[in-house]
Amino acid sequence: MPFYETELRGVFIFEPRVYDDERGFFYESYNQGDFNKYGISNNFVQDNHSYSKYGVLRGLHYQLEPYAQAKLVRVVHGKIFDVAVDIRPGSPELGKWAGVELSSENKKQVFIPAGFAHGFLVLSEYAEVIYKCDNFYHSEKSMGIMYNDPEIAVKWPEVKGGYILSEKDKTNPSFGEPASGKIRR
Repeated sequence: MPFYETELRGVFIFEPRVYDDERGFFYESYNQGDFNKYGISNNFVQDNHSYSKYGVLRGLHYQLEPYAQAKLVRVVHGKIFDVAVDIRPGSPELGKWAGVELSSENKKQVFIPAGFAHGFLVLSEYAEVIYKCDNFYHSEKSMGIMYNDPEIAVKWPEVKGGYILSEKDKTNPSFGEPASGKIRR
């Protein structure tokens, strides 16, 4: 399984080997041994599955310590633009982001370590996204950063009709605000 590190240390894109024939396809979506070879030894404890319509933008989400989550994200139907933002205190890449198109067609996956905010935008009629987490969800430690924060400046693709956001995501604080979880530079 080819692994490619993005411009952000620790964020990897995986392109599984897909075996196609007249019956369909087969691929290994996760093999802990392969991940360990790249220094990824997370113990995934929770799988999440979301269904979202075209134009839905979810994020940018993360959890505060000690409940920060690493995620392994893939799309089983449709297409998304997936984003990771470095929020690790003291990181030389603090506030920088990386984005990748994930789809059921390209079968790419992205590994996002703890210490990153995560979000995605649906580019197809709908998308089903599955992601593994190495820590359980804790609503009281769940935080967000506004998707269009000018300091981070994610270049989200444009969609017809504009982005569809949850009420919570419409009011996420900016990157530097204390309400965003006191991200320290």
